[in-house]
Amino acid sequence: MSLQCLVFDCDGVILDSVPVKTRAFARLAEPFGEEARDRMVMYHTVHGGVSRYKKFAWFFEEVLGRAITAEESADWGRRFAAYALDEVRRCPLIPGAMDVLERWHGRLPLYVCSGAPQEELDLVLHERGLHAFFSAVYGSPPSKARLLARVLSEARVLPEETLMIGDAVTDRNAAEEVGTLFYGVGAELKGGPFPWGEDLRALNAWIEQQL
Repeated sequence: MSLQCLVFDCDGVILDSVPVKTRAFARLAEPFGEEARDRMVMYHTVHGGVSRYKKFAWFFEEVLGRAITAEESADWGRRFAAYALDEVRRCPLIPGAMDVLERWHGRLPLYVCSGAPQEELDLVLHERGLHAFFSAVYGSPPSKARLLARVLSEARVLPEETLMIGDAVTDRNAAEEVGTLFYGVGAELKGGPFPWGEDLRALNAWIEQQL
C-alpha cells in the first residue's frame, strides 16, 4: 500500500530550534543552582517532544519538591516564550526540510504534530512562510498520539499509509501507538529499527521508494 500522508514534528525536524529551547529551559532553572539547571536540561533532552508545561511540572515536583501552581506554570510559560521565541523566528531550517516540503506540497497532504503550544506554533510557521505548506498544524496540549490519530481521521488515511517524521522518542512512541510508519531524524534516534537520517536530505528519495 503506497504512502498517502506525511506528518512532521516541528522542532528538530523542520526548524533547527532544539538548541534554542534547551537554552531557554536552562535559563529558567539557573536561579535554582547549577545542579537544578543541569537536571532540567537533561530531562528536557531525554524527553524531546513533551509539552514544556509537563517539563515545568516535573522540575517543581522532582527538583524543588513541590507541585507547581497554575500561576507559576503560566509565568514559566510566558518567560520561556520570551527567552526562545525571537531566536526560533530566526533559526535555520533543518537541512533538506524545504526540499521535502516543496516536493510533496500539493502531491500528498502534509501535517504538523508538535509538542509546542498551538498559538506559538501557528505564529512561528506563519512568520517563517511555512504554514501554507500544511493541510493543518496541530500543537499541544493534546498528546502527540492523539494529534496523530486526529490527522488520520481528518485526512481519511490508514495508519500504514501515513509517515510520522520525528526527532524524539516521543514521536516514535506516538507513531507506534497509532500504528503509522516512522522516519527518525537526528542523533537521538540513530540506530533504531526504522529508516533514519541525520537530517531530511535523504527523505525525498526514501518517500519516492514508498510510492
